[in-house]
Order: sequence, then structure tokens, then C-alpha cells
Amino acid sequence: MQVLSLPMEEKFPVVIDVEKTCEEEELKKLREACERWGSFRIINHSIPPTLVADMKKVVEALHDLPLETKKRNTEAIAGGGYVGPTPLSPLYEAIGIYDISSSQSMNNFCSQLHVSPQQRQIMEAYGEAVHGLAVKIAQKMAESLGVVEGADFEDWLYEFRFNKYNFTPETIGSPGVRIHTDSSFLSVLKDDEDVGGLEVMDSSSSFVPIPPFPGTFLVNLGDIARAWSNGRFCNVTHRVQCKEGNKRLSIATLILGPKNRNVEAPEELVNHDHPRLYQPFVYEDYRNLKVSKKIPTKEALELFRLA
Repeated sequence: MQVLSLPMEEKFPVVIDVEKTCEEEELKKLREACERWGSFRIINHSIPPTLVADMKKVVEALHDLPLETKKRNTEAIAGGGYVGPTPLSPLYEAIGIYDISSSQSMNNFCSQLHVSPQQRQIMEAYGEAVHGLAVKIAQKMAESLGVVEGADFEDWLYEFRFNKYNFTPETIGSPGVRIHTDSSFLSVLKDDEDVGGLEVMDSSSSFVPIPPFPGTFLVNLGDIARAWSNGRFCNVTHRVQCKEGNKRLSIATLILGPKNRNVEAPEELVNHDHPRLYQPFVYEDYRNLKVSKKIPTKEALELFRLA
């Protein structure tokens, strides 16, 4: 197994060693990263680098398809499917698969984009591996708050987002994607290992760059993590800026929300000192509202806040 380490002097992003999350000190560090930043980098995650490299080739090939073909990737939920450049994000495009655990969703996607059997096999292998990693991370996040029962996250909705930033030397200094929070619980992001640009907002509302680091994944927490944790976890505000004139690819695997039940804080996280902050809601309803009202940031969650 490949064992990675990052420079000890690096303060952010916080680095979580997946192999050590059974230890109290690492679990405490995980909770602090979730509460303060809503973002952390993970090492020693056990996903083979060859599988990651193969998946990146698949994503590159899908983005190289003709535009008319990519447009067949229709959305199954608001903000899903193919997203092309817009006036607010002219350098960004994305391809998506909603509910990747559903064989029907995968069948539809592969039919829409004429995905080869080998490409499908790689996507399914990568999806299974990262799904297992995402579940483990989510469970450890819950454990860090003292929630163990019913926090398995296995049957939650999952989504793929394959992001491409069409950066050129002429676009340096331009935004790649606008300031936003994710509507998900968390995303396990395979960020581009060569081209940076991702920045997250700190507590002083300043943006902090997250440099690439090969062999690792970045985890970003979204609005559902904040609602589920009853306000304890930070839903990180972030953006992508063009820092160099090369195309940038990233692969996001997102835990969205519970399937067929409400998003709500577990009883262990609700007490006299921590009253329930948000009314229970269905994930799809939240996402539809966030997209329809064009609220890209965490303010959308305030529409569900209890008086």
C-alpha cells in the first residue's frame, strides 16, 4: 500500500490519515477540520493510483466528445446532467450521473454518451471504491460527534460530477466557477494533480488556495452536512480561479442526502443547549429550491431554519 505524508508545517488543508481514524487523536482532528473549515485532504485511502489514472482518462474522453453528444447527458435532478459554459462561468463545463448506485442511471448515462464497455467498467469500479471511502469518512464524521447508531450512509444518494475548466493563457485571473457551497453532504474530490485554482473561504471571509497534491483526495462538506450536524459542521464556501493556462479536470463523487427519507439532525445532536436548527426536508426539494431560486451559497439553507 502506498503511504503518503504531507509537510508537517502545512496548516491548511488539514490532512486526515484514513488509516488512523480509529485513533482518538485523528478523530478529534477530523471533527475540528469539519467544524472550522468544512474541508480536509485525505491520505492513505487505499484507492489504487492505476484506477484513478484510468478514471481520469475516461473523464477526459467524455469531455472530448462533440458538444451535441454531451448535451444528451440530460439532468435527472435540478443542476444535474451536462452543464455548459454560462456568462457567470464561461470557462466551466460538467458531465453528471445522478444516483450512481442505480443500474438504470448508469444504463441511461452510458446510452446517452455511447460509453464503451471498458469505460463503464472503469467508472463502476471507481464509483464502488470511492463510495466505500465516502461512507467510511461520513461514518467517522458522525462518530466524531458521538453518533454511531443509524449513521451508515450506505443507502444515501450518490452522484458523479466530472468537471472541466477550459483555462488558457488568455484567461489567467478569470473565475473558473463562481463562489458557492455544495448542496451535498460531502464530496470526495479528485482534484487536478497538476493544475490548481481551488480556493476555500476561511472564517475571516478570505479565500485560501488549496494546492494540488498527487495521490490524495480532497473532501468538501456541503449544506446537508451542516443541516445534519445541527449546525456543528461548516458547509465550506469555495470557488475556482484560473491561475495557469492549462485545462483543469476534477472528479467529484458526492454523498447527496438520504434516499426516501428526510434530512434531519440525529437525536443525539439535539438538546437543551443545541435546539434543532433546521426543519426536516427532502434532499431533492432542497436542491430544486436552491437551483430554481438561483442561490449558489449557504444562504439557501436559511430558508429551512426554524424560528
